[in-house]
Amino acid sequence: MELRCGGMGSQAVGRRMDGDCRDGGGGGKDAGSEDYENLPTSASLSTHMTAGAMAGIMEHMVMYPVDSVKTRMQSLNPDPKAQYTSIYGALKKIVRTEGFWRPLRGLNVMVMGAGPAHAMYFGCYEKMKRTLNAVFHHHGNSHIANGIAGSMATLLHDAVMNPAEVVKQRMQMYNSPHRSALGCMRTVWRTEGLRAFYRSYTTQLTMNIPFQSIHFITYEFLQEQVNPHRGYNPQSHILSGGLAGALAAAATTPLDVCKTLLNTQENMALSLANISGRLTGMANAFRTVYQLNGLPGYFKGMQARIVYQMPSTAISWSVYEFFKYFLTKHKLENRTPY
Repeated sequence: MELRCGGMGSQAVGRRMDGDCRDGGGGGKDAGSEDYENLPTSASLSTHMTAGAMAGIMEHMVMYPVDSVKTRMQSLNPDPKAQYTSIYGALKKIVRTEGFWRPLRGLNVMVMGAGPAHAMYFGCYEKMKRTLNAVFHHHGNSHIANGIAGSMATLLHDAVMNPAEVVKQRMQMYNSPHRSALGCMRTVWRTEGLRAFYRSYTTQLTMNIPFQSIHFITYEFLQEQVNPHRGYNPQSHILSGGLAGALAAAATTPLDVCKTLLNTQENMALSLANISGRLTGMANAFRTVYQLNGLPGYFKGMQARIVYQMPSTAISWSVYEFFKYFLTKHKLENRTPY
């Protein structure tokens, strides 16, 4: 299904979201039909940011219980009462022993962070993708441009999400002393200072820049294969998003394990590694993981990470593309003279 705007006049027909001014004559499409992906006059920055915010909130709300399990399964030295062999078994055990709402503890802080973070994330990605595609591959789609755009968007996204991740993961851990997000923030601020909220930022970027590069390049590539006209096609967005997320998640699991260790400052693990005080730096985190668990330690929680990321990215892209389509269509209809 494509969004058509043949009645919008020559000004709207000729312009596209990515700045491409081709006449649309290829691939058997009408000259008066506009690709949904490339609608120019309505696909503003505010449209991308609003659609991105909705996608981020929906993604984290739906997948949060699995994210809680992933955090616990990445523990380097888990409590005997918090050792899990499967995602379903973990959720079942957490609910039975800690209460029905326990897997959702920390969800509120993630929602508060995900909205603005994903708004900047998708807004920056779309803007940089159009700009860089014009530089690298005139009027086309460059995978290099998509990867760089995704990396640059990650810088903004993680600047907002990193503090939320710290609070969220500390609340997710087994036997966490934190009962509320605000209480956790106050405790971390008072005992560890502001830098605690960004202790894992460099590791987060080191993980997320390759993750998002793989993610965006794979998504755009798959869209070219299954949705070459780039129309609004929910099935293609779900399929491309899910596969892109799964591949990116598998490739970056070792970095995610190190990020979790830096965020949680897992006391038992640090004690076993004879580390006093706080663990800082990606290199130190890598050494600690290897010291405690060897090579397998880098892949702790990989199954949970893939199971989390695959539907997460599928939800994120499908919700994002839907709201981009809906908002674009709504603005075009409001501008159409009757």
